[in-house]
Order: sequence, then C-alpha cells, then structure tokens
Amino acid sequence: MEKRRDAEHSAREKLRNPASTAETLPWSGAAGMTFAATFRSFRSYNYRLFYFGQIVSLTGTWMQTVGQAWLVLDLTHSPLALGTVTMLQFLPVSLLVLFGGVLADKAPKRRLLVFTQTAAMVQAFVLAFLTWSGLIVLWQVYLLAAMLGLTNALDTPTRQAFVVEMVGRDDVTNAVALNSSLFNSARLVGPALGGVVIALVGVAGTFFINGASFVAVIIGLLLMKTDRLYPTPRSGSGPVLGQLAEGFRYALETPAILFILILVAAIGTFGYNFTVVLPLLARNVLDVGSVGFGAMTSAIGLGSLVAALALASLRQASRPTLLIGAAAFAVLLAAVAASQWYVLTLVLLSALGAAGIAFTATANSSLQVTAPDHLRGRIMSLYMLLFLGTTPIGGELTGLMAEHIGVRLTVGIEAGICALGIAAALAYLTALPTAHSPAIAAQMPGTAGEDAAREKSR
Repeated sequence: MEKRRDAEHSAREKLRNPASTAETLPWSGAAGMTFAATFRSFRSYNYRLFYFGQIVSLTGTWMQTVGQAWLVLDLTHSPLALGTVTMLQFLPVSLLVLFGGVLADKAPKRRLLVFTQTAAMVQAFVLAFLTWSGLIVLWQVYLLAAMLGLTNALDTPTRQAFVVEMVGRDDVTNAVALNSSLFNSARLVGPALGGVVIALVGVAGTFFINGASFVAVIIGLLLMKTDRLYPTPRSGSGPVLGQLAEGFRYALETPAILFILILVAAIGTFGYNFTVVLPLLARNVLDVGSVGFGAMTSAIGLGSLVAALALASLRQASRPTLLIGAAAFAVLLAAVAASQWYVLTLVLLSALGAAGIAFTATANSSLQVTAPDHLRGRIMSLYMLLFLGTTPIGGELTGLMAEHIGVRLTVGIEAGICALGIAAALAYLTALPTAHSPAIAAQMPGTAGEDAAREKSR
C-alpha cells in the first residue's frame, strides 16, 4: 500500500515538472502537458470510479430537477408552490447538515455514501411510480422532497470530505474542479434530456431514469479499493454538541475560512436561489416551453463546465479568482433580470454559470485545503449549510417576492444582495488587525504560506 502511494506521489511530482514528464507520457508538447495537469486526479483508480459513476447519477438528478419543477407547475401553476417544494427539499439540510458533518468525521465515508445513494434511489422510484400511476398530489411531492433533503443532509458533507481520501491532499484543488466539471456536464445534458423526456413520455419518465442512474454510482463505490484510499484521522469520541462547537470555533477563529463563509452565506442564500424562478422566466417572461426551459438550465451548465475545466488546469485556488467570480456573478445576475430576449438570456446564463463555478469551486477547494483532516467534515458541513442549507429561506423568499412583485424584479433584488455580501466580506478583511494579515496569507491556498499552514493543521 505504501509503495502504491509513493508511486502516486511520484506521478504528481512529474506533473509539476514538465521536463521530467515529457519522456514518460504518450503525448508531448504544451497541449499534452496541459491535458495531463487538468485531469491529473484521474491517476487515482478510486477517483475514476467515483467520477464516472457520479456523472451518470447527476445527469439523472438534473433530469428529475427539471421534472419536479414542471410537475409542480402542472399541479398548481404557482410560483409560491415552487418556492415551497424547494424549501422543503433543503430544510433538512439546514437542520441536520452540521450533524452530518460530525458523522462524516467519525464514520467510514465510503460505506455512508453507499447508504445515502441507495436512499436517494428509492426516493426517485417512489416519485416515479406515484406520478406514472396518476396518484400524485402536491403534498406527496412535498413529502418526497423533504425525504430527499434528509438524505442530502448526510450525503453532501460526506461526499465533500471524501475527495481528499481518494486523491490525497495535494490534488484536492484539481479534484474539486473536476467534480465541478462533472456536475456541470450533467447540468448541461440532464435538463435538456429532461425537457425532451417530458415532451415525449411525460414527467414520470425523468423520475424513473433518475432512479436507475444511481446504480452506476453505487457500483462505483462498491468497486473501490480501500487500500488505495488516503487514510485521514477520525474525530475522537465525545458529545455531539461539543464536536459541533469545535468546528464552529475553528471556523470563527480562522479568518481565511470565515471570509469565505461570509461570501457563501450571501451568494448561497440569495444568488443561487434564482433557479427557483427559472421555470417562471421561461414560461412567463420569455414565453418558451419545457424544451426551452431545459436549454436555459443547460446554458448555465455549459458556462460552468468551461470554467471548471479551466480551473482544473490550475495548481492552486486563489483569492482573486474567488472575488472576481463572486463579483461577476452579481453583475451577470442583474443582467439576466433585465433581459427580455431569449437568446441574450441564454448567453448571460452561460456567463453566469462560469462566474458561479469560479466562485464555488475556489471556495470549496480553499476550505478543503485549509481545514485540518479531523475537522474537514465539519468545516465542509458549514459550507454546505450556507450554500444549500439556506435555500429554505432564500427559496421561500424568492417564491414570495416573485408572486407579489414579479420575477424580473425579484432576481434584480437578489443580485443587489449578493453585491452587499461581497462588500461585507471585504469590510471584514479590512477591519481585521494588521497582525492578522500574515496568518490569512498563510491560510489562503495559492500563497507562499500554504505549505506551512498545512503542516500546522496536522
């Protein structure tokens, strides 16, 4: 096992030294080296299984997302109902994701992921049967959305923290960017397929396909070779609330982490919840049907995919990328609110996807690298709480505002709130004592102090 890890470490070092690698790779030249660097996490057998299983499963998940939104509109024609189903799907994440982070730091992550993915598969098949049989009513959609949220409260922090065990700490930034690429590849294909499936066979088809897609990721997890995983220390025993408090204290006392979490709180709560009203933009503002709605979601995925692959070619995350991505997201969201032309909206949504992934992938990888191994699950659960767990608040507010003041004005207001969040994060950094500046520089990935910060965290 140690020899295998030494070989993987040697492979990573070769990628960092192009001259020494040129003779050993089946391609040559700058383009070949860029390709190798972009996909360097694929040298891990376990990560390859994870990646290709996830891309099948996430494609199905995006199909179900489109199908669920269209189903709720068919049942109710209400933007408030759209906001409510979103709120119920993410409410369990709000309430329980921090406990999921504690569990992720204590339990074998691969086994926990097999359980959560199986539970999500069952949820999809139940929703598919009820819709296909004509028995589906709104309260059942609400209940199943809440059940999926409960599963995600355990799954998301575990899946985030599992990345470092598959690829090792040195390649976390690359793996996070590649994860973003697979997520957005699925976002590119899934909604478009979902729109076509709805048009051809009805909404139930998207739910059946999603249920079947979980088989790929479950098989991938079961086929992983545990002796190739990078072991990380598990948290010690103790009261759950005490372990939660330990994670909170570390986040609050680490400026590089708190700065990122402030940004994620604003953009995660309000910016990303504009997708709640995306079906309404498609139907009521731009006057397009299910296929057009699917193309709008795919446009976001296209921009996100391009940005994710660009980020994967970089060795480290950086604060400028984080801030530029956040600022561009706010500006482009305001432009989407102002647009009344379908083609222009598609272009803006694609650029919005690129800006969003520049922000989220950089924030995610920065937190993964900065967090100590025994706290990573809890730190990532804080990230997921602010990114996904605030959706019940943001989703419900978005639905309420769209119902009363209109879709375009709602999206514009949310863009303004994102800008205020960026200003608040910068004000926090400015207000820190000068003595904190070296510490922040050491903690932020992409700086000269990164290696020292890693050693300190161990």
